[in-house]
Amino acid sequence: MKNNHADLIKVIQKNFSRLSKGQKLIAQFITNNYDKAAFMTASKLGSRVGVSESTVVRFANALGYDGYPQLQKELQELIKTKLTTVQRLEMSTDYSNEGAVLKKVLKADMDNIKATIEEIDDEVFQEVVNNIFKAKRIYILGLRSSSTLAEYLGFYLNLILDNVKIVTAGVSDIYEQMLRVGKDDLVIGISFPRYSTNTLNALNYTKELGATVVGITDSQVSPIASISDYTLVARSNMVSFVDSLVAPLSLINALVVAVGMREKSEISSTFDRLEKIWEKHNVYNNKNTL
Repeated sequence: MKNNHADLIKVIQKNFSRLSKGQKLIAQFITNNYDKAAFMTASKLGSRVGVSESTVVRFANALGYDGYPQLQKELQELIKTKLTTVQRLEMSTDYSNEGAVLKKVLKADMDNIKATIEEIDDEVFQEVVNNIFKAKRIYILGLRSSSTLAEYLGFYLNLILDNVKIVTAGVSDIYEQMLRVGKDDLVIGISFPRYSTNTLNALNYTKELGATVVGITDSQVSPIASISDYTLVARSNMVSFVDSLVAPLSLINALVVAVGMREKSEISSTFDRLEKIWEKHNVYNNKNTL
């Protein structure tokens, strides 16, 4: 099955006339309620529209999918870019019980990390580390909710390396901050649903200037994956109206540690100097209190 999730609704519309009566009911429900259908089992979807579970499975097959789980996965990819924050909030009925919220959210984050472990490409990860050391300059770009990840990655890489620049929004135009990007530089772009258009445009700009681009995102079909030389994928399946950035942060932690281990002796002396500075200026509270 090679259908692109971005064209899923068009695929349904194209095949609508040749579907059975029961399959047309499913098609109409998905087209009008794809945000709800994306999280329904085949059985639940069938019950909702008044058809059998096997009819739902045959519907997926009729559209060219190997089965309903594959169709459901495509639906979930679709809503990452289509759902507004209001729609996300409206579909959060499972989180209306405050007593259940804590465990549900933590469990969802655990699932994201587990999926990331299973899907991460070790060779690509090593190539990204290699390119970090080869780069003349390293630019880190992440906007909106991804700005937190960019700041975190930049903070720790700056303790290890001396050629790292975090591209920020608001202080000056992002293109001005990336004015000197060249073919010897590395640009790390971080983007998760709903994907920032400004991030995508800026990465395209640096690509045209010849820089190596690393994308940290949630899928190989993410908009920035298509322009990245190397793509590191971390799951961020949404939890209600909040983007889950736990797995991406864990991936960034691994990247920082991998870079740090190659510079172990150098960062040891760096942290030794920093500890003396922190102690002198009382940066941390080291006093024992009762």
